Amino acid sequence: QVHLVESGGGSVQPGGSLRLSCVAPGNSPYCMAWFRQLPGREREGVAGISRASGTTDYLPSVKFRFTISRSRDIDGTTLYLQMNSLKPEDTGVYFCAATTVCTEGIAAALRNPNTFNYWGQGTQVTVSS
Repeated sequence: QVHLVESGGGSVQPGGSLRLSCVAPGNSPYCMAWFRQLPGREREGVAGISRASGTTDYLPSVKFRFTISRSRDIDGTTLYLQMNSLKPEDTGVYFCAATTVCTEGIAAALRNPNTFNYWGQGTQVTVSS
């Protein structure tokens, strides 16, 4: 069982920035992604990064505002989501997700939450004036 530990959520004014972090322990290679669940809506993929090449993909509404990245060390992988120019419609719970099986590519995986078998507990992001 892989436990993903998220941090970095909070409240910010429109136009502000937040950075989310997620730690995946161990040295298994993962496709990793950030999903979010907005009030009254289904969970949606926000940004993903592939296991080997580091190819990224984004939800169109966050492209050019959000940046996904990762770092690796002997303890595991840390996934980041830098969120700039935040809007009230970005308010929701953000989840880190990981999988060792994403043979369809990160773009396809981002559109199918069932691809991911490891999930964080979620962190609240609130954008409000």
